[in-house]
Amino acid sequence: MFNSQKLKGRKACVLGFGKSGRAAASLLAAHGFEVLISEEAPMDNIGSFVLPASVTVETGGHTDRIFECGFWIKSPGIFPQNPVLLEAKERGIPVFSELEMALAFMPKNIRVFAVTGTNGKTTTTALLGEILKEDASRENKGRQVHICGNIGSPASLCAPLVKKGDDLVIEVSSYQLEDSTYFRPQFACILNITPDHLDHHGGMKGYIKAKAKVFKNQRAGDVLVVNGADAVCAQLVEKAKGKVLAFSTHPKHLLRTDVFFDGDELIFSEGHQIRPPHLKGIHNIENAMAAALMALAAAVPAETIQRVFDRFEAMEHRIEQFAYHRGVTYVNDSKATNLDSTITALKSFEKSRNLWLILGGRDKGASYEGLIPYLKDYCKRVLTIGEAMNKIEAELHNSVELMRCVTLEQAVKTAMDGAVRGDVVLLSPACSSFDQFKDFEHRGKVFKQLVNARIFKERMDGDK
Repeated sequence: MFNSQKLKGRKACVLGFGKSGRAAASLLAAHGFEVLISEEAPMDNIGSFVLPASVTVETGGHTDRIFECGFWIKSPGIFPQNPVLLEAKERGIPVFSELEMALAFMPKNIRVFAVTGTNGKTTTTALLGEILKEDASRENKGRQVHICGNIGSPASLCAPLVKKGDDLVIEVSSYQLEDSTYFRPQFACILNITPDHLDHHGGMKGYIKAKAKVFKNQRAGDVLVVNGADAVCAQLVEKAKGKVLAFSTHPKHLLRTDVFFDGDELIFSEGHQIRPPHLKGIHNIENAMAAALMALAAAVPAETIQRVFDRFEAMEHRIEQFAYHRGVTYVNDSKATNLDSTITALKSFEKSRNLWLILGGRDKGASYEGLIPYLKDYCKRVLTIGEAMNKIEAELHNSVELMRCVTLEQAVKTAMDGAVRGDVVLLSPACSSFDQFKDFEHRGKVFKQLVNARIFKERMDGDK
């Protein structure tokens, strides 16, 4: 367990110069630690980041300076079998996760809510955060709600702001969980578990093991919310020590469920009836169920949840309809970084075979053949981009019309040249973004910029 007092006087090494790494370094520096950030990739823009004076940076590879440090903080996403991590273990250098280090600098008497799952994490986290904020405002007792983790702000960035009695809502990825040994949220949620990040975790077994850490340290009075129709979740809850609450929209669920959807309202076993948010897709009904179960378990009134649901809007980059031009709809689903997420997006449309689907990026180890039935039902054409193009085209051969575009810019041009009234151009890549973009947010923003720039030009030309 990370203990700042026991580590006092030792130099810290933070592996990774990403958002989490920089936040971790700044937090450690604020608590009196000298810090070295070591980044494997070469970087030219270090000077554009403002860091405390006690933080030094090396990029373009790890030098022996890292082994002179007394402990390490590992940024999420660094491969667990990275040679420097294995050597640190041999040398007896303690390695901690950014998440657990950040939590160690927060007060003990706070409520921690953690949301994980293959898909739906961001929407569920945002919903739950807004519900808790509404509840805190209703109580008017000074309780603050902090939303962090994979949703945008690293936990290390939130840590200085958290006070006694506050709520912390964290979106946790498998990367963050695999590095966390003592993490214990009083309220945890697993939305679903389907193949993802298999290249990183060494297969499905490693991925499931990482996800299960969200409730591994829970106690008898804690709460675990799970998808009652998910086979992996149904097996995992056998090891749960806390109270298990299940949700499902599927008629054949594997666990006794505490809420169901009657087509209009969410009906809870405790008697509450709540209208879900106006969000596209059955997956968002499940996200709302999960957020509501966690909130009700935390003693939030049903009417408070309803107020938030009534005003909540879709998250950016998740089945986000952002433009309509010449009868064609444009949808940004850049956050779909795995096959199951892309399938979810496809199923939110009508089976009219009018979708131009932009697919590709950096491959994550799963087979694209699982998409074939859905592509046949929903897609007019599939436009392939990025590093995964060859694999996608080989596995989807003869199942749907494929058009190789290489770049997102070319895919947008091809789709906008060919789409006709009633068509939908959908970016839902089923791959990570790191081959051509900084992250999925960068990819989504570029997609929207490309589409909007073309629309603007066509409208200006039409006015001449």
